[in-house]
Amino acid sequence: MDHNMPGMMMPPPPSSSSSMVDHDDHPMTSMAMTHMTFFWGKNSEILFSGWPGERTGMYVLALILVFILALLIEWLSSFQRKKCDEFYGGLVRTVVHGLRVGLGYFVMLAVMSFNVGLLIVAIGGHTLGFFLFGTRVFKNGSDKGFPDPAVGC
Repeated sequence: MDHNMPGMMMPPPPSSSSSMVDHDDHPMTSMAMTHMTFFWGKNSEILFSGWPGERTGMYVLALILVFILALLIEWLSSFQRKKCDEFYGGLVRTVVHGLRVGLGYFVMLAVMSFNVGLLIVAIGGHTLGFFLFGTRVFKNGSDKGFPDPAVGC
């Protein structure tokens, strides 16, 4: 029985030099395998091929970067809307919104590496960011060093 659809190309046969086989003795190519379940460990790929790899320092840098991105997303979410010039204010709010959504997708893609450490720092960054910028804990009627950002004014 022919399972090929008209116009569809078949993938090239595996290299004869491949010595890896799967559980059914089918040859496997030397592609990197991605985790499909959560795991602990520093040996992973996050956002880019080969990064951070097996280097501990680069893994720690990735954790810090994801934490800062999550914190920044919460900061961008804290902008208040005040009445001002409609066009200018709308344009600035649109740019801030696009930046916030884009950064959110980067954090989501990093968490999709299924690394538990990244999941923890992403949640921690969002939590701390909300505590600092989304609650009124540091506001007591007057500004206590945390500006109340007004977008577009």
